[in-house]
Formats: sequence, structure tokens, C-alpha cells
Amino acid sequence: CRRHRFVKTSAVVLVFIMGILEKISEIEREISRTQKNKATEYHLGVLKAKLAKYRAQLLEPQTKKSEKGEGFDVLKSGDARVALIGFPSVGKSTLLNVMTTTHSEAASYEFTTLTCIPGIIEYQGANIQLLDLPGIIEGAAQGKGRGRQVIAVARTADLVLMMLDATKGEVQKGLLEAELESVGIRLNKSKPSIYFKQKKAGGISVNSTCRLTRVDEKMVMMILHEYKIFNAEVLFRDDYTADDLIDVITGSRAYIPCLYVYNKVDQVSIEEVDRLARLPNSVVVSCNMRLNLEYLLEKLWEKLSLVRVYTKKPGEPPDFDGGLILRRSCTVEHVCHTIHRTLAASFKYSLVWGTSTKYSPQRVGLHHVMHDEDVIQIVKK
Repeated sequence: CRRHRFVKTSAVVLVFIMGILEKISEIEREISRTQKNKATEYHLGVLKAKLAKYRAQLLEPQTKKSEKGEGFDVLKSGDARVALIGFPSVGKSTLLNVMTTTHSEAASYEFTTLTCIPGIIEYQGANIQLLDLPGIIEGAAQGKGRGRQVIAVARTADLVLMMLDATKGEVQKGLLEAELESVGIRLNKSKPSIYFKQKKAGGISVNSTCRLTRVDEKMVMMILHEYKIFNAEVLFRDDYTADDLIDVITGSRAYIPCLYVYNKVDQVSIEEVDRLARLPNSVVVSCNMRLNLEYLLEKLWEKLSLVRVYTKKPGEPPDFDGGLILRRSCTVEHVCHTIHRTLAASFKYSLVWGTSTKYSPQRVGLHHVMHDEDVIQIVKK
């Protein structure tokens, strides 16, 4: 009886998913057929809103209880989390084996890795968690392979490390970016500065602090009506597109920095290596030959925006062995909370040595911004 119920529920879910996929395909075809001009911009704006709505439904869990199986989520640990994403057989497992003490099965055939394998990179006193995820295939956003699970883990990462084959990197890069974009992961982008608040009454109010050239009040209202929103306040602080507005309304977008790693550079010409190395946010490596991995770690540290802060007790030298790992633009208050949650309440002042001060030591307060390798001594009341 239970098995019959499970089969029946699975069939209903499958029909539901297939129906959404069909609607998504129809909208995508209509968008591609429609010419982009002044007369069609409102129609395209509504189509994009519908597309975002259906894609969000596709990502929502359709059943309360999932099937029992091998665990995919990994407990977050260390000072930062990095997700390795790429097509099968691009060298993700080899990179994990080289940069961490964890062993991940690596072979010349595809889909060697079938679940999420975590490893720890120890670099400049920080423990960076590196996740080796199964290879993504085209159509992962619609659930092909283990795409949806891989993408769900990627959303929790502080940085996406996109592994690409140097011999076909541009093609792979475009396909992977499209897959991640369709499920709400925005790579190397900041959240649009659009204020949006739903109200109970009063209609829709649209304002801006600059001249809008990509959207107007009519388009904003049409997009909001598509989401059944009839009372809201919208304020544009820059000249954004309809896609940016849809991202803000949806509210489930993940803005994650990304580093593109081109592996197998020993198989391409030196001119091609030079071209790839000059691309934005890109690093060229060879995992098998151990080439350029140290530079990859430096770029990883830079992209994660990590800083080291060393503590000092009165009358003693700084503790350079046990530094605190914090994020860039952290303040003295963040340092206090990292040491102990009650320290900020009894804080009097602090002495700081380093590049963040005009002279060393300098007496500073809670809102002083710390720099990498600063030394701090905290004085309590």
C-alpha cells in the first residue's frame, strides 16, 4: 500500500515537473522569436517575469519527504567554503587531491565522483573548505544528472571555483554560466540597489534617483502585476534592467564571486595559455603537472576577501601563530565578537599596529576598520 502511494505521488510530481518544463520551453522559444525593440520591450519584460516564476517553482521541493539515499549536504566548516563546479572529467577531483589531504577518486572516465566530497585547504592560517561536486551536464537546472543537488550546494558557498578544460573552455564556460543563471546564481555580480517593499494599500509607487533608460513605470507595473503585486513601493538607485528588478522581487538570488580555473594548459599552445590567463577572474593551471597552483591559492585568498588579525596581550609579543581569520572591511567590533561574544560590552579602547593606522600603535574605537596582518590589543573597562 505504501509502495503504491509512493509510486502514485512520484507520478504526480513527474507530471507537474514536465508541465513546468514545457511552459519554460514555450516561453524561451517565444523570447528567442521576439525581436528586441521599443514596441516589444513590455511584452519581453512580462515573459521574463513568467520565466523566473516557473523556474522558481521548478526548484521548490515537490514532496515533503525525499527518498532515502546517500547524503549530499556537507556540514559547513572552516573559515570559508569553496564549491568546485564543472563538467565531468575536467580535473575537479585531481585538484582536490593535490590541494588537500582528502582523497577523491580520479579517473579518465566521466562521473567518477557521484557525491559531494569535502576537503580542507590550509593556507596562511586559514582553513578553507573545498567541496568536490559531481560533474554538471547540460540541463542540470531542470534536474538532469544530479544537477539540482549540485546547484543547491553551490548556493551555500562563499566562492564558486569553476573548473574548465583549456581545450574547450569558452564553450563550457558559457553553458555553465547559463545553467547557474537560470537557477538564480549570479556570478561576480553585486545585488541591484533597488528598494522594494510591498504595502497593504496605496497602489504602486515608482521612483528613481537617476534617469532610467532600460525600464519605465509602465514596465515596472506590468512585471509587478505578473507577480500579483498591486501595492508596493519601488525605488531605483541606478539605471537597472527588467531582469534586475525581477531578481529583487523574487528575493532568492545568490550573488557569489567566481574564479574561472582553466585546467590542462599543458595540452594547448603558449599563445592560448597567455590569452586565457588575461581573461577577467581567470587562472590557468595544470593539475597533473602541478603548474601554477600556488598562484591559484593567492587568487583564492583574494577572491574570498579574507584578512588575518593578530592579537596581543599587554607586555607580551603578538601571537603570530594563532591569528584570527576575518572578512575584508571587518571592524574592531567584529574582532571582539570573534574572540568572545561578551567582549564588546566591556570594551574600553584598543591599540592597533599595522597599515590601518596613521601611526603605531594607535588608540581606536569599535568602528575602526582592520587591515590584513594588523595587530590588536584590546583594553577592557
